[in-house]
Amino acid sequence: MPHPKNFLAALALAVGLLAAGIFPAAAAVQVGDAFPDLATFSLEGKLPADCAGKIVIVDFWASWCKPCKMSFPALNELQARYAAQGVVIIAINEDEKRADMEAFLKKLPATFTVVRDAEQKLVRHIKVNTMPSSFVIDRTGKVRFAHSGFHGDDTKQTYITEIESLLTK
Repeated sequence: MPHPKNFLAALALAVGLLAAGIFPAAAAVQVGDAFPDLATFSLEGKLPADCAGKIVIVDFWASWCKPCKMSFPALNELQARYAAQGVVIIAINEDEKRADMEAFLKKLPATFTVVRDAEQKLVRHIKVNTMPSSFVIDRTGKVRFAHSGFHGDDTKQTYITEIESLLTK
């Protein structure tokens, strides 16, 4: 066990780095929490009319994010496979420039809802530190699973397992 003075010095350093924004804070939204109401964040674009009682995947992405380029085909596949069973995918873009988002979508069209957090209100509220980051939300609006990054078929298979576990509830 470290000496108490060393521990306190390390703790003080970590708190200082956290306060300075150098050390990332934990996500504000955790598994088990209710996901915030997207309609209250002035997002650009049209949100689905009603997500109540549906399983929702909220995916945060940016055009400059290489793993995001891999995630879009997988999200399109999940949307096609599970939409009829009440699964909704909402991708929230974090680009500063709308043109960057539009150029990305021309190369990788989405069959799911895409909106833009132009003012970065939602991303700051949730404290998203990695692109892409996603949350799988159950039919009651609670976060059941959270993902940081996209790791190809492994992540896609994890989504499938999670969705299917929520469809049986």
